[in-house]
Amino acid sequence: MEEVEIEEEGGGDELYEHFKFIADKGQEVVRIDKFLLDRMPNTSRNKIQNAAKNGNVLVNDKVVKQNYKIKPTDVVSIVLPYPIRELELIPQDIPLDIVYEDDQLIVVNKPSDMVVHPGYGNYKGTLVNALVYHFDNLPERRDNYYGRPGLVHRLDKHTTGLLVIAKTEEALNSLAKQFHDRTTERRYWALVWGDVQEDGTVIGNLARSLKNRKVMQVFPEGDYGKHAVTHYKVLKRFGYVTLVECKLETGRTHQIRVHMKYIGHPLFHDLEYGGDKILKGTTSAKYKSFIDNCFELIPGQALHAKTLGFKHPATGEYMQFDSELPEGFQKVLKKWETYVAPTV
Repeated sequence: MEEVEIEEEGGGDELYEHFKFIADKGQEVVRIDKFLLDRMPNTSRNKIQNAAKNGNVLVNDKVVKQNYKIKPTDVVSIVLPYPIRELELIPQDIPLDIVYEDDQLIVVNKPSDMVVHPGYGNYKGTLVNALVYHFDNLPERRDNYYGRPGLVHRLDKHTTGLLVIAKTEEALNSLAKQFHDRTTERRYWALVWGDVQEDGTVIGNLARSLKNRKVMQVFPEGDYGKHAVTHYKVLKRFGYVTLVECKLETGRTHQIRVHMKYIGHPLFHDLEYGGDKILKGTTSAKYKSFIDNCFELIPGQALHAKTLGFKHPATGEYMQFDSELPEGFQKVLKKWETYVAPTV
């Protein structure tokens, strides 16, 4: 079992079963990590324990910790947020908005409504399909599953903005280390529900929800989930919503979306985390129509990867890129500016 350690603001919503074991009727009571280690000779106890901490080990369809004791007839599954590959990657001539390119890397501006990498039943139309068409031999990290050539981080389907992709193995290793060591700079602009009173920091482990495996949840205490830190500051207040800048210290699945919801400020029009309905404001028909018109301008959460900074893998030079908000996001902000503008 390979661990996938790819930095991500967002990831796929589905979990896929990669391994399944059924304990015999005469099974002795043992810890689940020992049980799996005996049946998976190509992995390590540490990887199994990490999988359990991250909520990827199920017994009888329920998440268990690494100290769970296996009982006779238990059904043990290991689920991961990507499918076992069924098809080769399909190169597709999809236009790429390339912000910067040299022989080591490219920086692209991802549009909304584009999935970064293929997933189960969705092998076409992704950023990776476009990449393998435009660049023949993108490298792959050993701990990446096939389908992520050159990628060291990713964005959710509806999140827009900057992504860096490596074009050589050396660049891939260098960038991966920078993301792992948290020496990159990543700033996002997000429109959130509510009047954010002051700047702040959210600290809380993230893991898949125990009730709904398609979404993530904050676990503020204990060692369950992955450590996650998000810094945020207010850019502009509109009364019922606030434009904030979020700086990632870690890169976890849905991190900004989950952390902002956790402190009571879900992202505007976030379909998975409750931001796609009126959470603040009036009950008038006029206001409802205004919000509906805003929702129609963006297909999902109002979140944009605006700034990306890192050291060039070959030269060591610090590089920083900034991107404009997409048209739909800009129109939403203009609508709010008009809505809260004082009438003469």
